[in-house]
Amino acid sequence: MTNQETIRIGIVGAGKNTRDRHIPGLRAMDNVQIVSLVNRSVESSQKVADAFNISTVYANWRELVEADDTNAIVIGTWPYLHHPITLAALNAGKHVMVEARMAMSASEAKDMAKIASQHPELITQIVPSPMTLHLDKTIKRLITEDYLGDVLAIDVRVNGGFADYDAPMHWRDDTKLSGMNIMSLGIWYEALMRWVGTAKTLMANGHTVVKMRKNDQGNKIAINIPDHLNIIGEMVCGAQLSMSLSTVRGLSGGTTALLHGTEGTLQIQGGKLFGGKRGDTDLSPIEGREDEKGGWRVEEEFIQAIRGEEAISHTTFSDGLAYMEFTEAVHRSMASRKMVKVGLAT
Repeated sequence: MTNQETIRIGIVGAGKNTRDRHIPGLRAMDNVQIVSLVNRSVESSQKVADAFNISTVYANWRELVEADDTNAIVIGTWPYLHHPITLAALNAGKHVMVEARMAMSASEAKDMAKIASQHPELITQIVPSPMTLHLDKTIKRLITEDYLGDVLAIDVRVNGGFADYDAPMHWRDDTKLSGMNIMSLGIWYEALMRWVGTAKTLMANGHTVVKMRKNDQGNKIAINIPDHLNIIGEMVCGAQLSMSLSTVRGLSGGTTALLHGTEGTLQIQGGKLFGGKRGDTDLSPIEGREDEKGGWRVEEEFIQAIRGEEAISHTTFSDGLAYMEFTEAVHRSMASRKMVKVGLAT
């Protein structure tokens, strides 16, 4: 597809990220037109369409995907619809960008990756983990240059506030909508994969502190997705992994990721990178080179890939499958209370 040809986009699911990032990002590009939209109801669909001057509203996602007015689909729904919409769009010959948390399970993600591989002429992309896009190239360069020496240990602590017992049920609390996804587990593991690769084994222990929440109808629903999770594991590179995620750990100092090596340490905290070498007494700020400063360009990458001008790097279906395999391994370990291998049996 050339730069002069118009890429016609259909939007399925117009949540906050779609409204704040995807729609404005796509509209800012030349020869890209958002022609249709469907949201959870006709009323909400029309409200978003009016706000962004989108001409066509469909009654359901199947009508939008099957219509001949688009050649690319952006899926901004909750994870429970990612698998069926992706397969329908690919089978309809359309490029696909799907929101993060690739699927409900690793099995769904594997199916999505398989069907995508059968359509090499179509672009597929997952919205990437955004927290470290501006740091990733610098971290990877420092590791390549042996700033750390041999990587020994990786520690990630993701913290929320104190437990909120009165907050309404969120879609992330509902396994029917979010599947095996837990808090921000998948997107933080995706960031780790960019730096040091994948894990091969893990043991996990999860706990649900807030066990009941009210849904939209005011009914109390049991919650079985952990809001406090600890993982230990071994990376393929040989490093030991420790991850701890919690939305009930108040006054715990924010989110921190640490990479420890034989010769140095790197720390990501508050969106900034710090480091220190053997002999230093403390960590110091590290400024990346100008050519390393990345950022959010998801929509641009999708369109440029459709036009054949670049390849998808953030994030491929293969990467999405890898983080879903990690997430599913966490569930298997919690259920068995044993160390498990990461990955699906072939």
